[in-house]
Amino acid sequence: MVYVVFVKTKRYPTDLTDSQWSIIQHLIPAAKPGGRPRSLDMRLVVDAMLYLTVGGIQWRMLPSDFPLWQSVYIYFRQ
Repeated sequence: MVYVVFVKTKRYPTDLTDSQWSIIQHLIPAAKPGGRPRSLDMRLVVDAMLYLTVGGIQWRMLPSDFPLWQSVYIYFRQ
């Protein structure tokens, strides 16, 4: 089994601050029980969603500093 550790190298103006994240992190649903363990950092997913919506860019134009656009899109749709 291979796990990919993702490290974001750049900060964007749309990124959540630590205090903003501490307010909303309990609103993120936990991973479903009995399923595969969550491999994405949900803070990066939320930061990617903010980058997309504030910037008004296309999903496929999401910078490589974020998780894959398909992964972010799945959480966005939920």
